[in-house]
Amino acid sequence: MFGIGELTILLLVIVAVLAVKRLPDLVRSAGKAARILKSEKQALKDEGKSEGRSEGEGGGPSQPAPRVIRGETTERDTTH
Repeated sequence: MFGIGELTILLLVIVAVLAVKRLPDLVRSAGKAARILKSEKQALKDEGKSEGRSEGEGGGPSQPAPRVIRGETTERDTTH
């Protein structure tokens, strides 16, 4: 009979063999997620810097710069 240790090792080997097929996809998606998070962090940092500069200039209310999102187009509302 197998003990708990042997069954655990056998289960880990089976999981490792099955995961090898999906490992490149998992690593690729993790890399994409990391790049997205990094770019969002940089965008927030840049947005904070631009708001800090615009508040000190002129003393009046200022509008934040529009965010550019790749792959999307929008129509500009000119009926203010």
